[in-house]
Amino acid sequence: MQDTFDRRRFLTRSGLALTGIVIAPSAALHAQQKETEEEVSPIEDLMREHGLLNRVLLVYEACGRRIAAKGGFDPSVLNQAAGIIKNFIEAYHEKLEEDHLFPRFEKAGKLTDLVAVLRKQHEAGRAVTARLLQATSTKGARRRGPQLIRDINLFVRMYRPHEAREDTVLFPALHSLVSRNEYDALGEDFEKKEHELFGKDGFEAMVDKVGELEKKLGIFDLARFTPS
Repeated sequence: MQDTFDRRRFLTRSGLALTGIVIAPSAALHAQQKETEEEVSPIEDLMREHGLLNRVLLVYEACGRRIAAKGGFDPSVLNQAAGIIKNFIEAYHEKLEEDHLFPRFEKAGKLTDLVAVLRKQHEAGRAVTARLLQATSTKGARRRGPQLIRDINLFVRMYRPHEAREDTVLFPALHSLVSRNEYDALGEDFEKKEHELFGKDGFEAMVDKVGELEKKLGIFDLARFTPS
């Protein structure tokens, strides 16, 4: 009887110990996966913001079509969209590129011609944004239809290839210029700046704002873009 009891006690303790061995790594793995899911690399951060920019470009194009049709155009929608470009894309996203990415390429003598064009396009984009904001600040925007359409087209025409070149050429090349630690530090700097300027949910809040503009223009439903 004593031998049976001792064996049962041994097996019970062994089972608990083995369970602990299984649970501990499982919990650690779960925590690691959670941490990995929450972390956003600097390049992923910039590319997500390009996705936001693309959605604003869709808003711009929808506004341009309404202006051209001379009906149902609300200048405040275009004004809000241009405000997102000014505050989030130009003053934050592009500033990150100009302060943290472009100088590294220029210092290394790599892709300098591309960087020079990207810098020039940032300046040109800001000039167009300023005109759009001014033109849509009052109801007089209806009388400036042709100029608004021209500025919308200029902006969209420049930024589609601009962001595509950054995503496919500039951003991937960053890995060759920085160490892993420096790359991770950039991600932390980007996140800190975003929270400082726009709060903890800055990017998500901007996505929601663009979504509201899309709803006003009837372009929020993704299925509408599917060819029949």
